[in-house]
Amino acid sequence: MTLALCGLRRNGMAGSRRKGWSRIGAAWMMAAVSPANMSLRMIPDPLTSPPVRALVATHLRLMRASSPACSVHALEVTALQAPPTRFWSAWSGEELVGCCALKPIAEQHGELKSMHVLAAMRGRGFAREILAYVEDAARAQGMVRLSLETGSQEVFAPARSFYRGAGFEECGPFGSYRLDPSSCFLTKLLS
Repeated sequence: MTLALCGLRRNGMAGSRRKGWSRIGAAWMMAAVSPANMSLRMIPDPLTSPPVRALVATHLRLMRASSPACSVHALEVTALQAPPTRFWSAWSGEELVGCCALKPIAEQHGELKSMHVLAAMRGRGFAREILAYVEDAARAQGMVRLSLETGSQEVFAPARSFYRGAGFEECGPFGSYRLDPSSCFLTKLLS
């Protein structure tokens, strides 16, 4: 993975200075550019830009429309902003593609949260790149296991298929989760 340092942003994007762009104080944002698709950038995101907040709102709306209220485990913006959770937005050129988060839940064990690729961006391999990036970030944090919770309803079948294809296997509840007929728990050992 190639790393690029970027000190400018607009709506969570790294880029050049022009109207509407501002320097991010003394902190430089690090954007990862995947060699498989040089236009995809994963940016540590503070969830302050309108497009990224709208993406998280879309994700939450879809989760709430697809699962019983007591079985929606998607995180609100404030929870995604709270350490030690790390949140990234994914960009192709100047277009927002998706997002994801990594939440430590135990020593050497992380949870994938809020992984979402915009409907218009699906089918281009971005989900695989986002997942690979988060897996690398988890390894860099010393994690050896990555787990997730997704829905058991038919609407979540493509997500379950995607994760199984990426090496995740069904498991029991982890962290603070409990058995729930509306949840499917998946886990993967990171090599």
